[in-house]
Amino acid sequence: MNKQDPPNIANVYFELLNRQKFAAEELDYSILDKHIPMLQTLATVGNSGVSVFDVFKKEHVFYSPNFGVLLGYDANLIKEKGPEYWDEKIHPDDYVSLMQNGISIFKLYIQLSTEEKEKYKLINEYRILNADNKYVRVIEQHQTLALDTFGNLWLSLSIIDISPNQDSDQELKCQLVNFKTGDIYPFGNTKNNHESIGVALSKRELQILKMVKAGLLSKEISDNLNISFHTVNTHRQRILEKLGANNSMEAVVYASKLGLL
Repeated sequence: MNKQDPPNIANVYFELLNRQKFAAEELDYSILDKHIPMLQTLATVGNSGVSVFDVFKKEHVFYSPNFGVLLGYDANLIKEKGPEYWDEKIHPDDYVSLMQNGISIFKLYIQLSTEEKEKYKLINEYRILNADNKYVRVIEQHQTLALDTFGNLWLSLSIIDISPNQDSDQELKCQLVNFKTGDIYPFGNTKNNHESIGVALSKRELQILKMVKAGLLSKEISDNLNISFHTVNTHRQRILEKLGANNSMEAVVYASKLGLL
């Protein structure tokens, strides 16, 4: 991909965020106010850059005072210029991959139950320019800070630290963590290792799983494939059983890891 691609990918991502329908009058921003002292402490103790993204407003509503300092940047400048200031410093290859993975993961995320949405953390390790114009690897963790009354992702928490791995030749590393169970799911790994552990999905199961990854619901898959809603759900259940997954998100990341998708 060339350098003209990222803005287009970003537009797709923000259009996806717009699928969530909020009731502005139901959003209680005192929740954010209550979190801020804890976030300030987290940033200070961990020497981490902490921010909160408001999915309803499509903007960052909190930056820790030290945000960006670990890379030598002025935190006030980041607040003034917004996320574009940070994004344009990310390695172009990593930025494209970050957006592509974000789109795939969010399509799965919005299909999860309210309880499941609060179980996962997304961890990205990528390259970004510091104030000396040198690429540095950082680790950024994303997790749900608050859902609205309808179960939509409302406030998203981000924590950024310098990675202990400073191999600037390595590309983006992405993984999902279920912090209730401790299970880790690498995402975007297409290594073909499914044969060695005896996992195989039928053509129809792969077809359906690809549609699930694309964000289609069972009714939409049923209409596209001209098969019954019940048949789609039967295939989906068999996919979960074969992969040992608890939900669609885990099924997709397992299948990606095994090289099935």
